[in-house]
Amino acid sequence: MEVHIACNHRGDVFDFVDVEALALFAMKQEHLPENTEVSISFVDNDTIHDLNKRYRGIDRPTDVLSFECDAQDTTGDFGPTDELFELGDVIIAPDVCFEQTKEYGTTFTDELSLLIVHGLLHLCGYDHMKEDEALVMEQRERDILSAFYKRPFIR
Repeated sequence: MEVHIACNHRGDVFDFVDVEALALFAMKQEHLPENTEVSISFVDNDTIHDLNKRYRGIDRPTDVLSFECDAQDTTGDFGPTDELFELGDVIIAPDVCFEQTKEYGTTFTDELSLLIVHGLLHLCGYDHMKEDEALVMEQRERDILSAFYKRPFIR
């Protein structure tokens, strides 16, 4: 498994979260094949605003966007293959993340960690458009983050 990280904004994110370790942990928890590759980028509000407007038609910054590459199989049975499995791209806006810590009463570490896992789960086929889907996705986020940090994760 490989995680490519681009930090175009707020290089201090690495002071709060071991981005690569968390991403690899989440990917393993989702039983992705060993040949899986994902990219995670940290961008400013203008960049994520532009992406959100262009791809989702929403004219404002958001916290995280996910863009999948290879077809997603939510069963977790990807099977062995020699071909590279390009999971996709996760784009995170650390400034939006920081603002959300005030709204949700969380730490920057917890909020950033949640966005990383949230973005990765979208790439694995999870969604939160319907209430029942949201409950499943949120529980999966809590399970992964609680296991990674070895403490209950509550938001």
